[in-house]
Amino acid sequence: MFRRFAAVARTSTLAAALALGVTALPASAATAAAPAQPTSPARPAADHGPAPAVTEHLRGKARTAMRAGTATEPRVGVKRRAGDWAFGTAVLATAPGSPELPQGWLFVAHRDNGAWKVALEGEPGFTGLAAEAEPVLKAAERRALAATGSTGPGAPDPDPGTTGTTGTTEGGMTPQLADGDYRTGMALPFTVGQTWYMTSGPHGWSGSGTPWSSLDFAGGDQVVRAARGGTAYTMCKGWVRVVHDRGYATDYYHLVSNINVDGAAVAAGAYLGYTGNDVTCGGSSTGRHVHFALRQNGAYVGIAGHDFGRWRPENGGSAYAGSALHGSRRVAAGGQLYNYGALGFNQGIIDTNGSGTTLNKRSGPGTGYAVVGSVADGVGVTVSCSKNGTTHTGRFGSTALWNRLSDGTWVSDAYMWTGVNGPVSGYC
Repeated sequence: MFRRFAAVARTSTLAAALALGVTALPASAATAAAPAQPTSPARPAADHGPAPAVTEHLRGKARTAMRAGTATEPRVGVKRRAGDWAFGTAVLATAPGSPELPQGWLFVAHRDNGAWKVALEGEPGFTGLAAEAEPVLKAAERRALAATGSTGPGAPDPDPGTTGTTGTTEGGMTPQLADGDYRTGMALPFTVGQTWYMTSGPHGWSGSGTPWSSLDFAGGDQVVRAARGGTAYTMCKGWVRVVHDRGYATDYYHLVSNINVDGAAVAAGAYLGYTGNDVTCGGSSTGRHVHFALRQNGAYVGIAGHDFGRWRPENGGSAYAGSALHGSRRVAAGGQLYNYGALGFNQGIIDTNGSGTTLNKRSGPGTGYAVVGSVADGVGVTVSCSKNGTTHTGRFGSTALWNRLSDGTWVSDAYMWTGVNGPVSGYC
């Protein structure tokens, strides 16, 4: 009964379908015959701008740029954006009162295939991106920032005998050469002709850590000025960076009433702000002053041995100690420095190494030539060319090099600071 009923039911259903003119199809065939539904094109990934990528980059940077355990807050300032290019400041801020000062960089970012590529000053990709970032960087900026590589356009070649470090180890560190050349063409960071206190000798950007890149100054009219012309950027309130030629940059921190600029051209001696105790981006400060630091190739470098206002800082046995030399005159940290202005790249400072107040000038390159005058210790002189002669030993070692001055007289290079180990104006 059950089986016969099922067969009858199937037969009846088929007969009814045929009577109605309906053709029964398998389910798979029905599905295949259904028209395809249109699909929406994939949406491109939302562009949230370069800030998230820069922030993430900063978080990674914090692991190597900051002391372990230091709490930081990434602060990204996108100053300019044009299409797939962006430029700005990237700062790892610390807490006010922290023993660690903030760290900061300029950045260039480029969006490629929907993803932002970020490079900070001093990183391998920065100079290349900066050179290509025409939509967001002026020509002068591209040249200056591209020069912050290991060897910038316009920077002199290192002396063949140098290996990147020189001098004796003082205070547990070796002063760093800046492309084999200590010349900066910079004044002190205040008005030429004023005398300020060097309240602290060479020390790190953030305390005693190396490199000892920084000096502290206070006094005078308290107006902080650019040590050399360049392009200025406000890293955050109280902190200005000026990018100079030859791959150099200088930082000025703790300022009050500072300029607020994004790539503004500033001349040597331009107003940057007043000395103060501002720690908006973190760190600590005691007594109003400017925290002045030297950078080259996108990183802080030892300030010892470079010239500022015709003074040459020297490291002491510990951070914040040390001194500065002008000729044979030495002023210890806490003393006063007179700003003589910048030393030219073809000039030198007479340094008798304490052997007298004057140096004989001769008619030729050696002591066998007649004395035709003298020049006082600490005086700046212009060098026309150089030639080998008799050998002498001064503060910086022994040399046979003699320099012909602009008045036609000759002095031994052993008794002159020029910033390079060799001729500054070529051989005669």
